Amino acid sequence: MPSLSNHHSNALVKLLLLGDAKSGKTSSLVSLVKAGYKLRILDMDNLLDPLKYQIMSHCPDKIENVEYHSLRDDYKVTPAGTVVDGKPKCWIDSLKMLNNWTYTDSITGEVIELGSPATWPDDTILVIDSLSRWCDAAMEFHRSMTPVGRGGQADGRAIYGNAQDDVEKQLAGLTSPKFRCNVIVICHGVYMTLDDGTTKIFPQGIGQKLSPKIPTYFPNYIRYIQKADKRTIQLTSNQMISLANGRPDAMPAELPTDTGLAEFFAILKGQPAKSEATPVAKPKSLTLRRT
Repeated sequence: MPSLSNHHSNALVKLLLLGDAKSGKTSSLVSLVKAGYKLRILDMDNLLDPLKYQIMSHCPDKIENVEYHSLRDDYKVTPAGTVVDGKPKCWIDSLKMLNNWTYTDSITGEVIELGSPATWPDDTILVIDSLSRWCDAAMEFHRSMTPVGRGGQADGRAIYGNAQDDVEKQLAGLTSPKFRCNVIVICHGVYMTLDDGTTKIFPQGIGQKLSPKIPTYFPNYIRYIQKADKRTIQLTSNQMISLANGRPDAMPAELPTDTGLAEFFAILKGQPAKSEATPVAKPKSLTLRRT
């Protein structure tokens, strides 16, 4: 029988990061870059500009440590409304990337091959930015896969149910012990009224059934808030949201967003905050370039 003393605990960080739009979630990743981590971002939002400028301002020598791939379905306007232009492929392409980070740079034509994220080293972090757009991609895919009934419409319940199940299974996989990589999933919040009449904040998912389940897969769950005129990382629960971290004995109640993520990782891993990175090989492509 395994002893709890041998539990992997915080050797790997699995983090759910919630915040309102424009609360500084993506740009705050700069502290991890500055601390020497390599980021590989599954970019669903196409909003990496602030992160690029933060890195160029604070640690330009580490810009090559950030690699990303952008994914989003294209849309077109039709007499029936706005629909995906062609067959939805963003969801399936994202799952392929999570199994084997390989793609062709649309600008240079270079084939980027970084292997399976599940085997990336401890100094590397997979970032999904954001869960909201990832869920949208799952919805579009399952809408396209659901047969149209006699009335000319697909069963909406089947679309929602299948998309919810698919996203939940992917979150379970990303946070499983077999996925041996640090993971950050960035999400937006949604207010939900519970059966007892109270209102709480949950990650925005697909419908109301998935949202309360999402935090259950993450040992670390934090929230970005605006406190007075300062952006802050909230680490303790209150009546509006139930948060969590793997080191409540050592974690403060809040952290500043500009340095907070690096401090959070250092505390979880029982390490001093890193200031310099070990030199790393230059990626096979130009980084922070839209593909």
